[in-house]
Amino acid sequence: MSSESRRSFLRTASMALASPAVAAPLRAIPSPRVAEASPSSFDKQTMHSLADFTALSFNTDQPTVFGAEIVDTKTGQSLQRSLNAVFPLHDPSAHGEIYTIRLACAKLKAPWLKGYTLYTTCEPCPMCMGCILWSGLDRVVYGATIDDAARFGDQIMIYAKDMPKKWDHPCLVDGPVEHERCLALFTDPRMQAEFKRWKAR
Repeated sequence: MSSESRRSFLRTASMALASPAVAAPLRAIPSPRVAEASPSSFDKQTMHSLADFTALSFNTDQPTVFGAEIVDTKTGQSLQRSLNAVFPLHDPSAHGEIYTIRLACAKLKAPWLKGYTLYTTCEPCPMCMGCILWSGLDRVVYGATIDDAARFGDQIMIYAKDMPKKWDHPCLVDGPVEHERCLALFTDPRMQAEFKRWKAR
């Protein structure tokens, strides 16, 4: 991929202007058995597409396993899709979920997202779940689990489903959905090399 192509993709990914992307099939390695949620066909399709979109980052100089998409809960229409932007923005709070929430709220010119659902390739960390709850999202659907993520890097081990129990407003948390496909993002050799670079920093 040329430098101009990489720049073009990163602009598209960060602002989520692209239509649903198609990447090469992802291949998972054996993992601990995880009981999947009972997702709808739309949940599966959306997570499948989001995982493929996230995998496109592996062909750039800013690969990441963390992608998120916000859709209208009733219609399924996509509002915003983007990737983790911690390194591009030099911002430790720019996780995929939070960055996508920021862009979606800016698009709506509103500080809340009631009536919307967030899909994310990995179970949200406590920071992201806090932002999800404050934003008023109806529902969160995740792919890989926080236990999966902890195998490859540091994690604050508070499960996403536990946080709404401390909150006054309803927010459903469902997952894992398309678990093996999302886990394959972590186990891809290109991402494994990137994890080593992250640790070296």
